[in-house]
Amino acid sequence: MTPYPAVSTTPVPGVGARAARALTAEFARQNAATSALLVGADHASTVVAAAVEALLPGDTLTLVPGEHSSTDVLRGHIAGLGSWVADRVKVVESLDEAQPADVVIVGEPLTGTADETRTHLDRLGKYLADGAVLSVAVPAAPGRTGGAAAELFRQSALFGVGSDLVVRNQPPLRVHKLRFSPADVATAATLAPAYRPSSVPVTRTMHIDSNGVAAAGIALGLAALARRARPKSKLWLLPAIAAAPVAAFFRDPQRDVPSDASAVVASADGKVLSVERMHDERFGPGEFLRIAVFLSVFDVHVNRSPVAGRVADYFVEEGGYANAMTAAAEHNVAAYTVLDTDQGTVVVAQRTGLIARRIVQRTPVGTLLAKGERFGLIRFGSRTDIYLPADRAEAAVTVSERVVGGSTVIARWKN
Repeated sequence: MTPYPAVSTTPVPGVGARAARALTAEFARQNAATSALLVGADHASTVVAAAVEALLPGDTLTLVPGEHSSTDVLRGHIAGLGSWVADRVKVVESLDEAQPADVVIVGEPLTGTADETRTHLDRLGKYLADGAVLSVAVPAAPGRTGGAAAELFRQSALFGVGSDLVVRNQPPLRVHKLRFSPADVATAATLAPAYRPSSVPVTRTMHIDSNGVAAAGIALGLAALARRARPKSKLWLLPAIAAAPVAAFFRDPQRDVPSDASAVVASADGKVLSVERMHDERFGPGEFLRIAVFLSVFDVHVNRSPVAGRVADYFVEEGGYANAMTAAAEHNVAAYTVLDTDQGTVVVAQRTGLIARRIVQRTPVGTLLAKGERFGLIRFGSRTDIYLPADRAEAAVTVSERVVGGSTVIARWKN
């Protein structure tokens, strides 16, 4: 039997540790017993190392060697990692010997044409269990053959999960995580928040979102242009000094998410504006408990899922840009992420404000979100509203109380 063939005979780019972590993220975040299939494995690959590191008791990992490795070499490598790993990792001669898995990972970036990639996906399809996730990487550089594959992935994914741009890799890669059959809503409760390679680490517990890196880069670029255009002027100092606070606005701290299954956590940092019961026919006929939180320009603006669930819908309603603390903000531009959960429909509304003019939402329909998982952000001052089924939840916060996104319990599910 021959090893699993690459999609293209052209040399494949490497996968660094950061890209390998993105490729194996859906396997690593599973807290329940999970099976993974790694296709195109190389004993020296960072992807193999990341997959092995993600193993938990009850997990299984199957490796299919790529063109740069062999079955014997892979088996020797796994045996050298000790019995705990060897008992959970199986090396097979070819993909034909593998069984369907919960997570399928392609260990080498795809560099083929769209037709070659489509053939590749068709072959991998029968090895995806119900609701399984397929993780693949393609070159991110414009004009590369990976561009055709990237477009195909955007057209093909029917049930989530999204993609991540890994800039800190040589060359940069786009990691696509795709689901071609719906996942069980209950599975969301077994997941840890997804790893986000788009943020840049500053310290062990503090990152800067990629939007902040881009904004700071633009500010520094303007400073450089201003100094070059008018070397005797001090005007270049304005954008240069602004770069640091602009980047700080997009800070993304690590948060400890409560493990209590009955806890509903805040979607953002800020001050509670209102706690009220109301009807909203857009989300269903029942009554909702709505908890609104105002974010000042000094608060963390990364938004997190208040509960575990599956993204069922996402839509944006046009409106104005009134002060988010006023009643007129009800008619501001807002993005609504609707979640299916074990407790019913839960909705998170990201509202613009007087300064906020851009909403970022990164989770396509079909995506499973863990409680406290990042799913987007709002740029510069805003408001988030959480809608919970009123007959299933009771508020745990009061008006004017400050909350911390992903950590503060704002409501609890009733028994």
